Amino acid sequence: MQPELLWQPGDDYFYKSNLIKYYYWLKKNKGLEFSRYEEAWKWSTENPADFWESISQYFNVIHHTPYTKVMSDDPMPGTKWFEGSTLNYSEHIFRNYTDEQPAIIHQTESRPLTELSWAELRQKVTALQNYFKNIGLKKGDRVVAYLPNTPEATIAFLAVNSLGAIWSSCSPDFGTSSVVDRFQQIEPKVLIAVDGYHYGGKSFSKVKEVQAICEALNTLEKVVYIPFLNENADKNDIPNAVLWSEALSQAEGELTFEAVPFDHPIWVLYSSGTTGIPKAITHCHGGVLLEHFKYLAFHNDVRKGEHFFWFSTTGWMMWNFVQASLLVGATVVLYDGSPGYPNLNIMWEFIQKAKINHFGTSAPFLVACMKAGMTPQKDYDFSHLRSIGSTGAPLPPEAFHWVYENVKKDIWLCSMSGGTDVCTAFVGGCPTRNVYMGEIQCRGLGVKLEAFNPEGQPVLDEVGEMVITVPMPSMPIYFWNDENQKRYRSSYFEMYPGIWRHGDWIKITERDSLIIYGRSDATLNRMGVRIGTSEIYRAVNKISEVKDSMIINIEKPDGRDVMPLFVVMNEGHILNDDIKTKIKRTIRSDYSPRHVPDDIISIPEIPYTISGKKLETPVKRILMGMAPEKAANKDSMKNPSALNVFIEMVGQL
Repeated sequence: MQPELLWQPGDDYFYKSNLIKYYYWLKKNKGLEFSRYEEAWKWSTENPADFWESISQYFNVIHHTPYTKVMSDDPMPGTKWFEGSTLNYSEHIFRNYTDEQPAIIHQTESRPLTELSWAELRQKVTALQNYFKNIGLKKGDRVVAYLPNTPEATIAFLAVNSLGAIWSSCSPDFGTSSVVDRFQQIEPKVLIAVDGYHYGGKSFSKVKEVQAICEALNTLEKVVYIPFLNENADKNDIPNAVLWSEALSQAEGELTFEAVPFDHPIWVLYSSGTTGIPKAITHCHGGVLLEHFKYLAFHNDVRKGEHFFWFSTTGWMMWNFVQASLLVGATVVLYDGSPGYPNLNIMWEFIQKAKINHFGTSAPFLVACMKAGMTPQKDYDFSHLRSIGSTGAPLPPEAFHWVYENVKKDIWLCSMSGGTDVCTAFVGGCPTRNVYMGEIQCRGLGVKLEAFNPEGQPVLDEVGEMVITVPMPSMPIYFWNDENQKRYRSSYFEMYPGIWRHGDWIKITERDSLIIYGRSDATLNRMGVRIGTSEIYRAVNKISEVKDSMIINIEKPDGRDVMPLFVVMNEGHILNDDIKTKIKRTIRSDYSPRHVPDDIISIPEIPYTISGKKLETPVKRILMGMAPEKAANKDSMKNPSALNVFIEMVGQL
């Protein structure tokens, strides 16, 4: 049965989209004609070299030296792209310099809404580049940042990138050991750090943490210190430190751009780090440049002059992705602080104040607003708002419905899913397709995504393992210090040699749309019937008394399994037999009796990573007897104490 149709692009919306302009260009320059998105997608995945070359040509990518071949014949993960080409990511951003709009609009809990012009941005990036040159920073050196989501982070990234140095960042809410576990791997020469930050109406000093990080990183030569919490912060508290204002004191001269090979590292991102040392995922200049042009223009439909926002921190790949809106001539909008302080209205108010055209958030935020019974459209002006993006977790159908009923009826809701692994989305929005409740619109251009059954065969309209069967240029070039690509290959290519297995359960519908059912390593397999955790959460979301939940399936050595559901109750409610019955009845009715939990247990809070993902797999491992310190890295968690209740339960379930 076809789900409810929620949005259709009108003719005006359809024909003004960047995607349709690209189709016209393909017809004129390549003799290709597409009337439907699936035709363009099929061509892009069957002819990847032609497709990615067209992206380079369409966006006028500056190749300082010519490439000899678009794509090598080497299978994943050894595919080489645009060999011979040299370029620079930041150079393409500054092509959009203009006096007609700001480069950055920003706000924090302690700073009011402020604009930064392109002239100011270029001046500050030039000044910081001069400082870096003076201290001998060069191509290939690593610069790490411990910064909130403010213009200073964007300025620092652009200065680092312009020199061909390699960027890596963590947000200041990361614990010391978590930061060290990440940064120590790449041996940085420079650290850029703040003295503290504001979140949820509270101030958090990070002076001691910065001192500890400096002590642990023995390759550091300089620290650029930003007084963010206390404007009188003393640089003498930090070894080899220079104040941000001092580093930016030399703004004379021209901003220059170091042309680097296409596969030169641009930044190092990290896995969630729930177990072991985080994987240092390394991407390349050219790969992310092409991918970001493609996705921001065609799948987010961001146009020159628009305001693009995605709620993020500098420790999540979405921060890197947000900077890419500058590539397509948009104004990047930044916010630092809690999305729920002083209440959940802060983000909806921010949309109005910053005149945001594209508002990106997380599925849990939209669900929280839905469960709070909010009606933002009654209080705020969203006339300029064109799209709402959602990522971080599967967006339940009810949240789709809530957006259209309570935010804006004529809104393009773009649920998307990708990851740190590629710093983009595999699946997401399409401005020329309908939006159906609970479904993601399309597979990205150039993304040969399939759902594999247990036999490794592609299936349609069935839940299967999400795989990528054709290389993409934004796939990692390697993991840092990964001898013989051992961790890289085991992370993605162990199950299907030569094919990328991402670790999600996904269904490709007969409409060519998609539904994600959660992580495949957290899948609930009961009596041979597999179900994603997101389906249970969708059912539990209907129970008004429940605030949040987590479900785990624990396999026993004797072949049995037990599946508890952990719930956090809303204020004023206590878990009782009536509520348990209501939960079980809803799951049984919506899905199957096989997936009714064996027990429902009330707990104080659900454990989350800093980037907002439930720690289903680490909790499962703890409950199965793994040592907590091996199962989860507490420094990468938003609320480490939430694990205590599960540690106490070991052996009791």
